[in-house]
Amino acid sequence: MPNMNSKAGHIPIRSCVICRAKREQKELISFLLMPSGIVYDLSRRLYGRKLYVCPSRECVTLLPKWQKKRAKSRLNK
Repeated sequence: MPNMNSKAGHIPIRSCVICRAKREQKELISFLLMPSGIVYDLSRRLYGRKLYVCPSRECVTLLPKWQKKRAKSRLNK
């Protein structure tokens, strides 16, 4: 009888912050938003709230624009 509480075989799914495409976590580039700016976590060892972006050129180039828009909307709250 298989253990129904086991997480073996679980594949984490995350969304790209730019295009909202859902993919496996390992297919996306993780990053953190720090006061100094965007910090990419290519080794996936940094602690903190991670966000994800597709490895496509379009999504990566739109990331700084997304960051500015996010910062502006947070100031208005």
